[in-house]
Amino acid sequence: MTTQYVALLRGINVGGSRKVPMAQLRAVLGDLGHGDIATYLQSGNAAFSSADTDEHALAAGIEAAVEKAFGFRVDTLVRSGAYLQAVADACPFPAASLEGKQLHVTFFSETVASQRLASIDTAAHLPEEFRLGDRALYLYAPEGLGRSKLAAALSRPGLLKGVVATSRNWNTVVKLVEMTRA
Repeated sequence: MTTQYVALLRGINVGGSRKVPMAQLRAVLGDLGHGDIATYLQSGNAAFSSADTDEHALAAGIEAAVEKAFGFRVDTLVRSGAYLQAVADACPFPAASLEGKQLHVTFFSETVASQRLASIDTAAHLPEEFRLGDRALYLYAPEGLGRSKLAAALSRPGLLKGVVATSRNWNTVVKLVEMTRA
């Protein structure tokens, strides 16, 4: 029996650096023995199936294979399709009435306690808001991520020290859920 997963590669193909062509990423995943491989956009989203049920081991294998193939390490999170569906279902914001660029999900390598984000003055950033979920943070940024002062505050160095984090806009989250439906 196989499970549908998504690999979320952090910080590739941004500004012309750390280039990972999607065709080559699909080949790397195939060489690892994964099936049903598909990529979405150029920003490090790959759906695949695997009989392995250990997300951490899958991520470590992809990180090692990407480093071998491309010569640099890329932090990678692997999440099951069921997890992605649960993240979409638990969205605390009215996703259906928002533009995809207004809503983002940051996926974390581990659970982040709310105390780690307690230093953020949420009232000072309104109407922008965030909510924590299961190894995820939902960010509502009405003017988009590029103009978000709250996103900048959330990405301050040291705030999430030791946690791998990678963000996707809501349109991408929805597409990844679709790609992992069995």
